[in-house]
Amino acid sequence: MSVQQTYSLFCLGNPLLDMQVTNGEDLLKKYDLKPNDAILAGESHFPIYNELVTERQVVYVAGGAAQNAARGAAYVLPPNSVVYTGCVGNDILAKKLREANEREGLAEAYLVKEGEQTGACAVVITGHHRSLVTNLRAAEKFEKAHLATPEVARLIDGAKFFYVEGYFLTHGLESAIEVAKKASDSGKVFAINLSAPFIPQFFKVQLEQLFPYCDFVIGNESEAAAWASAAGLIDKNDIPTIARSIAMLPKLNPSRQRTVIITQGPDSTVVVSAADPDKPKIFSVDRLDDRQIVDTNGAGDAFAGGLLGALVAGKSVDEAVLAGHKMGAMCVQLVGPQYPWPKVAVL
Repeated sequence: MSVQQTYSLFCLGNPLLDMQVTNGEDLLKKYDLKPNDAILAGESHFPIYNELVTERQVVYVAGGAAQNAARGAAYVLPPNSVVYTGCVGNDILAKKLREANEREGLAEAYLVKEGEQTGACAVVITGHHRSLVTNLRAAEKFEKAHLATPEVARLIDGAKFFYVEGYFLTHGLESAIEVAKKASDSGKVFAINLSAPFIPQFFKVQLEQLFPYCDFVIGNESEAAAWASAAGLIDKNDIPTIARSIAMLPKLNPSRQRTVIITQGPDSTVVVSAADPDKPKIFSVDRLDDRQIVDTNGAGDAFAGGLLGALVAGKSVDEAVLAGHKMGAMCVQLVGPQYPWPKVAVL
């Protein structure tokens, strides 16, 4: 897709192709996985990818947290509103990602690494739970220099909103800070998603380096609890207090107060703004019947996509949260991080 124009939202993350299987209880046991978790693959996990291909019925879905959210934002916004970058190989997996992006109106400006494999994520579904095992491959080869290329630098200069997934901090802190600093210095909006409990647990130092630039911090209750534990907070289940602690961290651009948004699956979503930190807003979620839920993989990314799309469209934070809820509900009724076609109005 051509990127010879200006896009409102610029997203940065790890492009992955999801390899989804259902009824994976035996795989959880074999590979020592938790039923609702996200991890980076270690050596003991590497055989799972071949096992899925050779012994299971695999559904391939475009993935990568920020890419999912970017496709969600593109879904709700006018054409040519969102662009995404990350690192891929020159292979069939990257081709599948491009096809999915083009189908939903997401422009991409990939860094392509010859001789490298595009990243993959084994998605093991058990009931309404999903266990994600990610092999970053080419995704962790992203280079900050790519941001300075004429094509990508122009995209950054033209964007008004920026979004980075927490997973990217496992290898790309310098690149994330580069984008965040440019956003902050020019008074534009920068958002990050905590992405998984292991990010605040093991990459707290990296998060703390990025938080000063963040206007929005998005996460779920498990990620919030992991942050609370890493930060030494006493009550790891008090979501409003945890959100407040993040909202009140130092911020370099004081013209816009930080807003922290914590989802809790089918339960309420908590929003705390540093502008009024002692008055958290609680947004209820319209629960689906269990029979309507097909797959929860990507629901959090769908929420982030709806939220970002609404913010880019000029909606209030309250309206954006409701748009996120709607996108999340649509996503869990499909296989993987996908959205209904033909399009359903969200805003």
